[in-house]
Amino acid sequence: MAKQILLNAFNMNCIGHINHGLWTHPRDTSTQYKTLDYWTDLARLLERGLFDGLFIADIIGTYDVYGQSLDVTLKESIQLPVNDPLLLVSAMAAVTRHLGFGLTANLTYEAPYLFARRLSTLDHLSNGRVGWNIVTGYLDSAARAMGLEQQPEHDRRYDQADEYLQVLYKLLEGSWADDAVVADRAQRVYARPDRVRKVEHHGEFYKVEGYHLCEPSPQRTPVLFQAGSSARGLAFAGNHAECVFISGQEKAATRAQVDKVRAAAQAAGRDPQAVKVFMGITVIVAATEDQAHALHAEYLHYASAEAGVAHFASSTGIDFSRYELDEPIGFAKGNAIQSATRQLQDSAWTRRRLLEQHALGGRYVTLVGDPGQVAEQLIGWLDDTGLDGFNLTRTVTPESFEAFIDLVVPELQRRGRYKTGYAEGTLREKLFASDHPHLPADHPGSSYRNTPTPAPTGALHHA
Repeated sequence: MAKQILLNAFNMNCIGHINHGLWTHPRDTSTQYKTLDYWTDLARLLERGLFDGLFIADIIGTYDVYGQSLDVTLKESIQLPVNDPLLLVSAMAAVTRHLGFGLTANLTYEAPYLFARRLSTLDHLSNGRVGWNIVTGYLDSAARAMGLEQQPEHDRRYDQADEYLQVLYKLLEGSWADDAVVADRAQRVYARPDRVRKVEHHGEFYKVEGYHLCEPSPQRTPVLFQAGSSARGLAFAGNHAECVFISGQEKAATRAQVDKVRAAAQAAGRDPQAVKVFMGITVIVAATEDQAHALHAEYLHYASAEAGVAHFASSTGIDFSRYELDEPIGFAKGNAIQSATRQLQDSAWTRRRLLEQHALGGRYVTLVGDPGQVAEQLIGWLDDTGLDGFNLTRTVTPESFEAFIDLVVPELQRRGRYKTGYAEGTLREKLFASDHPHLPADHPGSSYRNTPTPAPTGALHHA
């Protein structure tokens, strides 16, 4: 049976996310991002389209590299202003039953003890539909805002991330046993003291002594997403990630990146096929090919290539505004996103070429066509690269998601490459076609688990 496509909507709690400038389109509603209706309507729409999840990006800090100022960032609303992504989940979970929520949170600025409680709370309230996109940050503007002189060195951030995950596993998996909660009214025992353990962690980055504040949630540990593609990032993903998000421009390089992800998981003693790999993609679709290209031209009119390049400047740490249009851009290894700077190193780039690449305001692969053409291209990307699915960006919202759901989803279903209904269970069970909501046995987090034991006979007692 051919592999079915997994699909997340890719969004952010802000106006301009990936394809910049399109907030100026008269049909775009992204300036309403501050309202609950904007998000609950989106959640209902995505569940109608049988999306696996809504992947919500986030950033701590501001994009101040381009022109050494916030001028373009503020004028074009390049992920600024940006609100907290986690606070959206309760409202969206209340109006949906199956849609998952992949939430980005920067561990550099989140105390693990309190963050564990937030994750467990959302996993409870969503009935097990939460994932966490693990990021370590890359903006010096964030470091300064949080009281640091600059970001920690790239690989050092991953050292800290490894220890952070150890603390979370101890809290989420190891503090409360599955059988800790008995809710015995007659004996006045809600939780068995002998089945709740104190976490004691004394490491290089974190010192934690205490009990996890929440009883076990449906998944315990949320589904773990990660997007690093450097050598150190891949090693981290091999140990921890269940889903990996990559950015691809052409199929051969994307296939190589997928293979690296799976090899990293195998090197860590895990099933390489147990890691789901998603690629960011943009789709512009209409009933006919001519209408789709006309719509693409319409969107290009409102998009801001300069805003896209300004965003990319902070991803690389290079101020592209300093270069003339056709002046070669000098490469220098920095402390930002290594996959972004590697793109500049591997080819001869100028600001003109960057502006052309960012014509739609972003640099993801863009598919334009009628429903059948788009469906075949998505299937081709999946089959030719080993991908498992896509993070679908928005262009003009909500119409870009509506068009995909109404036009492309039926075509994928007719080809047997997209589900016709949701499976039951948690987000982890849905994504991995599993009947178990917790981390699998070969995942390192499972080794921290506080395993159940038979309840004592007779009256429950305090240990």
